[in-house]
Formats: sequence, structure tokens, C-alpha cells
Amino acid sequence: MVTRCDHGVVRLTDEEFRTAWPRVVRALASWSGSLDDAEEYAAEAFARAVDKDDVGELAAWCVSVAKRAWIDDHRRRGVFTRIAPELATGEAMPAHEPPEDMPDELDDRVALLFVACDEALAPRARMVLALRVVCGLSIAQTAMHLGIREGAAAARLTRAKRALAQARGEFQVPDRAERSRRLPAVLDCVAGMFTVAHRSWLEPPDALSDMGRQALSIADALVALFPDETEVRGLRAVVRLGLARRPGRVADGVATTLDEVDRSRWDQELLRDGLADAAVAARGDGRFALEAAISGLHSVAPSFALTDWSRIVQLYEALLQVWPSPSGGVARLSARAPLARDQNELRRVQQGLQRLADEGPSYARRDAAFALADLCWRTGRRDEAADRYREIAGQVENEAVRRFCLRRAGESA
Repeated sequence: MVTRCDHGVVRLTDEEFRTAWPRVVRALASWSGSLDDAEEYAAEAFARAVDKDDVGELAAWCVSVAKRAWIDDHRRRGVFTRIAPELATGEAMPAHEPPEDMPDELDDRVALLFVACDEALAPRARMVLALRVVCGLSIAQTAMHLGIREGAAAARLTRAKRALAQARGEFQVPDRAERSRRLPAVLDCVAGMFTVAHRSWLEPPDALSDMGRQALSIADALVALFPDETEVRGLRAVVRLGLARRPGRVADGVATTLDEVDRSRWDQELLRDGLADAAVAARGDGRFALEAAISGLHSVAPSFALTDWSRIVQLYEALLQVWPSPSGGVARLSARAPLARDQNELRRVQQGLQRLADEGPSYARRDAAFALADLCWRTGRRDEAADRYREIAGQVENEAVRRFCLRRAGESA
């Protein structure tokens, strides 16, 4: 049931919205045959729900309202003649029955992810569609994650929806065999969702904003579907371990670094669960198996100084072989810095980071800028560190990170 205020007007809680949204979108997409229409009319129905004093079961109410709105709009557009007579009653059956091998309890978000990750779409088109329609990222967040302009992300989203409709016709969730083929793209999208959450929200203000927990919920659903896939278990390990280390990332309103964080605040239950997943994933050698191993080493290290940096560098070298990425390059260089034995090695690390800060995509440039400022700080070049931290402080949106940069700049001066 939805929550109501004293005046009887509906106030949707974060959990209610997060639970109902994918159910409504999937139901409308199956009924109308259009993912684009499903998102548009679902948004309209949810907007109407907040003005009503009694909607009963939220998802069912929104589906019903959205169907009626869809029918009314198509009547007005004069394209209603192709619709079966039963549609006029608003009680139409879904456009497609689910395949026999697809259980009814298939998570709605996962079902939509498999639709969005159609091989008929280019990889980046799949990512934009999944991050925006399924995962709920804004166009700005999607653009930031992919390192493109907001206008380009919006245009890519429009083209992806159009291409999907042209390639597949009406909306249909793929069967088990097709889901297996699309699984790598789905894992990539969930990882992207968690990466955005990890970078953007150090302390989510509410459940709706906690995209990290939403990513974990989707990862749980994927493990239920593919319990023996090492990459699926590796992805869940990465998410679990990242969430386990989230407590302590902010202290007194200021972001903390890995050597400053109070590790006693880390979630021990999530750590154990994440390490268990990482152990299963270790049977494989794919991207997420390697990322899980790296995250596991960070999670068991008693301190920054006692972290097994040599092994972490080796794992990043292996990761860049199977998944070359600018962000992985930044992380590998950052892990090499504590191992540097002389100024020449430190200089090579700095040169590599500077190239990524100058030439990489937006997310890698930001990561490299932080790594460069940190390197200057740790090697005693405090004036240079101060300049770098001040520049970063003028660019970041997260207030806790901005305060950290200004604190470092002040201490460096």
C-alpha cells in the first residue's frame, strides 16, 4: 500500500516507487509493444498517483491509468483502427505471452535489462538504454559515466529506442538461451550503475537515491538466474565489497581517503558475503572475477600501508588484458605508486596519470586528477597538491568530496 498524508493525498515512499516502476514499465511494454511508450506513460501514471487519495495497489493502478492514457492519445491521433476491439475497454491482454521457459517471477528490472541489451544495438546504445530506462540514471549521470556530452547521451537514447523497435518490432523479453547470450552486456550495465553510485553518492540520503543497493538487488536476481556463472558471482562480489566499505567514507561531512578511513566501521557481514562470492568467481578469469579479487585484497588489508599492492598491480595488469579501459589504467598506475623505489618510477607513474588526465574520457580524467593530487600530497609536493585540489574542488558536485579537496588545499598551503 502507498503512504498518505493527513490530507489524503498520496505520498509515494522511495521503496514503493523503486519497486513499482520496473513492474509498470515491463507490463506496459509487453502490452503496448513499445519500450518508449512504456516509459512515457508510466511516468505520467506515477505523476497522477500523487494527486489521488486512493489508488489501492500502486503498480496495478498505474498500469490501468497508463493504458487508458495510451488509448486516449492514440484515438486522438487517428491511428486506433489497427487496435483489436477489446482494447477499447482498457482490458487488453499483453501483446505477447512469456516463453514457457521464463518464470513469472523473473525480476522486472532484470527482464528489462535483457531487453535493453539486445545485440541488434551497438554496445554504447545498449548501455545508454539500460542505464536510463532500467537503472533510472538521469541523462547527466549516464553521460558522465560514458564520458560523452548530455546532448549526445539524449540523442543516443532516442536512437537506441528507435533502433530496438525497428529491429525487433514489438516488445518481448528474450528466452533463456537469448538471455545467456546477452548476459555479458547486462553485467556491464549493472557494473556501470554501481560505478556511478560509488562515485556520486558517498552517503545516499534515502533508499531511492541509493543506487548502490539497487545494483546489489539486481545482482542478487542475476545470481538466482545464473548461480554457477563466475562472472555473475564476481559482479556481486564487487558490489557487496564496495557497499561493505562504504561506511566511513565520510567523516564529519568530509570525504576520507583509503588510508584515513576507519576500517572498523566496515560492514562485516557484507564483507564475508562478498569474499565468499569472490572465492567462487576466482574459478574464472574474466573481468569481474579479476575485479572481485582486487576488491577482496583491499577489503582484507588491515591498513593502506599493509595492502598487498604488488598483487593488486598484477591483477590490474591481467584485467587490462581482458578489459582495457582508461579507468583501469588510472587504478593500475595508482597502485604502482606505493611500490615506487625511486624518483624515476614515481615520475613514470605521474607521466602516465597526466596523459590520462589530459586525454582520457571525462570520468578517467577526473580519476586521474585525483590520483595526481594524491601523489603530489604523498611525495611532499604540497604547493602543487594545493593547486590541484583547488582545481578539483571547483569541478566536483559532491559536497563531501569538495570539502575534502579544500581541506587538503588548505593544509598544503
